[in-house]
Amino acid sequence: MKRTSFIHLSHALSALLLLGAAPAFALDIMVSAASSLTNAFNEIGKAYEREHQDMRVLFNFGASGVLLQQISRGAPVDVLATADQETMERAQTQNLIYRESRANFTANKLLLVAPGDASSKLANLQALASKDVKRIAVGNPESVPVGRYAKAALEKAGLWEQLTPKLIFTQNVRQSLDYVARGEVDAGFVYATDAAIAPVKIHSALEVPTEKPIVYPIAVVKGFGNERNARDFIAFVQSETAQKILAKYGFLKP
Repeated sequence: MKRTSFIHLSHALSALLLLGAAPAFALDIMVSAASSLTNAFNEIGKAYEREHQDMRVLFNFGASGVLLQQISRGAPVDVLATADQETMERAQTQNLIYRESRANFTANKLLLVAPGDASSKLANLQALASKDVKRIAVGNPESVPVGRYAKAALEKAGLWEQLTPKLIFTQNVRQSLDYVARGEVDAGFVYATDAAIAPVKIHSALEVPTEKPIVYPIAVVKGFGNERNARDFIAFVQSETAQKILAKYGFLKP
């Protein structure tokens, strides 16, 4: 399958294209995964390489929507793992993945968090309308799944329009976490797994109910001739070894 070449790639993908003159492993597996999977997938990749010493797993982390856009423009990706079903549905509709390879492998929760020294109390979503809350970090709903989950929750609470002037849209969930950790915003929406690994103390104010469960799918990307190894990596992600790693980082069973 041919797709048009693309210009805008993440640093990880750009680096991959520059490896032509460098010594290579027998086979590389290129995995594009949601930002919230960064820590867990880096460890899973190392565990996979220990069991497959002729293989190397390369990662490109980012907002799920951005990853899909890269793949649609021809990025050399073997495996796609997103933080929502909607993005994977779009990949399937665009015929970018093998439908039968698609599997749900983990789940998460949405939290409202605040800086560790925050004076305002966020007992519920309505508290975000307080004059003490001036800036709220949330992923861009157009491309960031956590932003869509947050927007849906705020719309259900009748707060989205009212809070829009306070919203600081971020490129991915890790950027939202960073803004909260540095005290640049008064509150932010992140996943429970991100809050658990914050570099500084943050206050997890409350778990935000979501209409749709936050379930992560994974699938083989079409077109680059590495489907067999991509399927093998996906099987490993579903294995007991990888599931224990995901659980260690706070991820849930799908």
